[in-house]
Amino acid sequence: MSLFALPEDQVAIRDMARDFAAEKLAPHALRWDEEKHFPVDVMREAAALGMGGIYIREDVGGSALTRLDAALIFEALATGCPTVSAYISIHNMSAWMIDRWGTEEQRGRWLPGLCTMDLLASYCLTEPGSGSDAAALRTTARLDGDHYVLNGSKQFISGAGAADLYVVMLRTGGEGPKGISTLVVPGDAPGLSFGPNERKMGWNAQPTRQVVFDECRVPVANRLGDEGIGFRIAMAGLDGGRLNIGACSLGGAQAALDKTLGYMRERKAFGQRLDAFQALQFRLADMATELEAARMMLYAAAAAYDRGDADTTQRCAMAKRFATDVGFEVANEALQLHGGYGYLAEYGIEKIVRDLRVHQILEGTNEIMRVIIARALVGR
Repeated sequence: MSLFALPEDQVAIRDMARDFAAEKLAPHALRWDEEKHFPVDVMREAAALGMGGIYIREDVGGSALTRLDAALIFEALATGCPTVSAYISIHNMSAWMIDRWGTEEQRGRWLPGLCTMDLLASYCLTEPGSGSDAAALRTTARLDGDHYVLNGSKQFISGAGAADLYVVMLRTGGEGPKGISTLVVPGDAPGLSFGPNERKMGWNAQPTRQVVFDECRVPVANRLGDEGIGFRIAMAGLDGGRLNIGACSLGGAQAALDKTLGYMRERKAFGQRLDAFQALQFRLADMATELEAARMMLYAAAAAYDRGDADTTQRCAMAKRFATDVGFEVANEALQLHGGYGYLAEYGIEKIVRDLRVHQILEGTNEIMRVIIARALVGR
């Protein structure tokens, strides 16, 4: 991004994803939400356009794009359905961990299928007893010859039960972050099972289940990197994940704003169109301004990530906190401006509100984002 303007190639990437969202996601998003349908076939169509391995290296079928490119893609996809965009972002994050820390054998074994989304991936960090305090995780991996034996459970796992691979953070050593390692667990591993699909406020177009390990045997050859670096892998993945989920918030909020502008041009009250009332115009102006500010902050953080800037983690936390807060607030305001119609499912606004609410929680709560930012500021 040069002088605050996207170059032609990035505009083309954004427009490609935006067109896909308008044609393949938006017309079906309400039905998928209502039926709790996970549209794997449509996601594979997105993968055929390069969106299954956005920042995966080309030798295994990836698109080898930047994190700013990815932000543009996820923002655009979310204009059609934030839930589907968010799952594709999680899949990409999981695949990137294999691309970044996997051996050449591991990369060749898993990544070609992940890039086409013939294989689906889930990321497993959160547990029933540890969310924000991720280093306190309790799920264990006990070495037994050339296998690890896994016991414990993971909570709130997107894609669980449908995914083919699970990138799992486990305790192979002592307490704290240095005792955590990363394993890629196949979906058909003996001893692996799943809880029921959770009943959620939003994100209904992707399954969310508990992942349970009961003497689950996984080959040592499935470990990513050395023992003890799993927490570092998890945190590195979350920097990018925070950019992605912030981008999904931007796209969902932009869709809500666009719907509101259309509604207010048509709806009349007290003898004139709603968009003729200056008080309501000011609310629209604030929504658009906040959204543009969040967009610029997120794009700048993504560019910092691509450059490898020293303050990338802080900037990703800032962008995630701001973009997800603004995204929800804009969507909620859009519902208010629709009046009673905004509360009806058929208008699509209440779905966006429900979907975006969880973005302030996952990939690190916005309270934890403030902790990360504050530590960077005061040097602790």
